[in-house]
Amino acid sequence: MMEEVKEVTSALSVHGHNIKITDVVKDGDALTFVIVSQKLSGTGEYHVDRTWDDFEWLQQHLFSQEDVPGLQGVIFPPLPAKASGNASAKIMKQLGVLGLGEWQPYCKALETFLQQVATHKILNKNKAVEVFLTSSDAPGRQKVKKNIFNRLSQAVEEMRKEGHKDVDEFFQTERDHNLVLTGCTKTAAEKFLDMVLTEQKIAVACGHFSAALHLCVEPGEDPDKKAFSRLCVQISEVFDSMKKNMTSVAENNVNTLGLGLDLESRYQEAEKEMLFRRTCKLVELENARRNAEKAKPVKKAAMEEVKTATQTEFQQICGVARQEIKQFHGVRVKMLQQALVQWCEKQLLTAKESTDQFNQHLQAFRGMAQ
Repeated sequence: MMEEVKEVTSALSVHGHNIKITDVVKDGDALTFVIVSQKLSGTGEYHVDRTWDDFEWLQQHLFSQEDVPGLQGVIFPPLPAKASGNASAKIMKQLGVLGLGEWQPYCKALETFLQQVATHKILNKNKAVEVFLTSSDAPGRQKVKKNIFNRLSQAVEEMRKEGHKDVDEFFQTERDHNLVLTGCTKTAAEKFLDMVLTEQKIAVACGHFSAALHLCVEPGEDPDKKAFSRLCVQISEVFDSMKKNMTSVAENNVNTLGLGLDLESRYQEAEKEMLFRRTCKLVELENARRNAEKAKPVKKAAMEEVKTATQTEFQQICGVARQEIKQFHGVRVKMLQQALVQWCEKQLLTAKESTDQFNQHLQAFRGMAQ
């Protein structure tokens, strides 16, 4: 078991963009992911086995870097919700498109999470990232100490600060846009999932009807029965092709635009959390200023010191947050653009293959009519 990790500056020994999850092993409810990272030296690869709890361990260490200036301004790459081998309907609904297929979409989402952490100029300096990607031992299960993010997430009364008026027009505008986009992207992802589930149901229905048509096939030399049986077999093949087509369409939807919308939705939530952390620090600063103004002479110096420290923290958070937001806007456009392009390319390829297949069926029917 790994020893407790200290958050110190550390250069990664792997290529951040080349991290892959090559396999997932199911053992009851537990899922174990095989992660492969290419060494910077170019002399080989690291192969490690990790569970979702290990991913959570990594995320908590990223949250716990209280000595990193402006950390609360970071838009943390969103970690997908926990999955299990025998997930309930509630968990599957929470996972959305990530719960479909044989866990390939979920593996892709975890893979994206690792790549984004490993290429983040602040987060990739955390020693825990290097340990997670390269150590053959499983991460330790020690309880991560409480930090500012734990405290904020647990303080329900802090939620009232979400509507607090911002002093910076840039951040107020970003908060307003994020509020709209968070709802829109979540709705879009949910509607897209509904469409995929409908496509899967249609594929299953086509398969059932294709199989049922074979029950109509009758043996014998009666010309009418033989003709009817041939027709049933031919129609069965058509519906089998429809099943394969609809299955491919659904898979294409999940692996392209489905993953893109899911990531966009989770990232909007991540930005919302960052903006909320900054707003909380803004309220804290305003309170510190008021306390310093009202402080009696005996406490004036101490209150001024608190105000100065809080103002420094707030400025650091704002500096990091501005950079993160600008980068996020560029990246999210590229991510969605890539998802849309892949979606179109996949569906065009599937449509061409299906057209060829249906043309063959059409020729077969014409041959029967002659």
